[in-house]
Amino acid sequence: MLRRIARVEHIDEDLLDLIGRRMYARDEPGADLVHAMRAGDTAGADRVTMAQFRKALDEGIEAVPDAPAALVRFFAAVDEVPAWVDFDLIERGAGVVRRMGRTAGDVLLQLSLIGGYRYGGPPDLLVATGGLSGSTAMRRLGETETWTHAVVKQGAMRRDGEGFKLTVHVRAMHALINDRFETNGRWDVDRWGLPINQADQAGTLGLFNSTLLLGARFLGWRVSAEDSLAVMHLWKYVGWLLGVNEDWLFDTEREQNVFNYHVLVAQDGQTPAGGALAAALVDGERHLDRGRLTSLRAWYARARLLSMLRYFLGKEGLEDLNLPVTLPWAVPGVVAKNLASTLLVERSEPGRRYLDRLGGEFRRRRARMLFDGAREQVGALPL
Repeated sequence: MLRRIARVEHIDEDLLDLIGRRMYARDEPGADLVHAMRAGDTAGADRVTMAQFRKALDEGIEAVPDAPAALVRFFAAVDEVPAWVDFDLIERGAGVVRRMGRTAGDVLLQLSLIGGYRYGGPPDLLVATGGLSGSTAMRRLGETETWTHAVVKQGAMRRDGEGFKLTVHVRAMHALINDRFETNGRWDVDRWGLPINQADQAGTLGLFNSTLLLGARFLGWRVSAEDSLAVMHLWKYVGWLLGVNEDWLFDTEREQNVFNYHVLVAQDGQTPAGGALAAALVDGERHLDRGRLTSLRAWYARARLLSMLRYFLGKEGLEDLNLPVTLPWAVPGVVAKNLASTLLVERSEPGRRYLDRLGGEFRRRRARMLFDGAREQVGALPL
């Protein structure tokens, strides 16, 4: 289906070759930072402390006296604002995602996240890090959602915004994880490439922009050409901050979908990690505190999730992940609601504000459940 949507007439062998080679390429500014952070006390002025990183992130590199060279280089990379960045367009894209509300959450969880578990590599790393397995599953999901929600807040991608800071935090976290598993002997680099590599990062970015838009349309959400460009631009800047190669930061859905298709062609097959992660998230719905009638509402939430997974992944996809196969009974109601929202409510400014507020209320309720009343946060840097 993606090949038809992207209108891919033939495989670009040069692009496939580049994807393969970049599976062995890392974020070099991030890697340099990590080496300086993990240097021993004998490194002296070259060593970067967590306090220095935090101060530079919160106040700017100028606030760090005698900043180590690796820290200066890292923040030179993230503080640079490319000439192509249009913050007005970023704000528009963020507003589009906010108004999607639960639909954005559905697509990112069901099609982007769980759908990605059908392929080996990244799911195996998540299992190795304990990131999305067992009792931690829903909290780790909450950490991911905390970041995505921060990115789409008003003004969040400015230098002092929460979205900017959490994105840079995530970049450092990726670099730390990559360094640990690249060197600890627990990762098969010959088979999978580097633990967190340039190809996987670019492919993951595609799950947040064009895959989100594609999935939202399949759920009845109308996305105009202008709104599509705005959402793509938002995530293009996010990708820049994460250290994705600039030639893989795309302006249009078509370009991204062509790339996404080639990433899928390059993927390895199913591994047990994917099914384990998917089951942890599906079964985790049973254990969230939903207030009154928790047991009944938890049963419904799990059944709804499986129903929508059937719609997005199909019978074969659910079987690949060893998930129960159900009918997509929940989808018609979601589609009808989204059609009404985008064809009627969203046409007026008061209607857009209403959808924005409704989306915010859903995100706050969801966060309270996933964190079980604890403070929302993104995972600590694993030094």
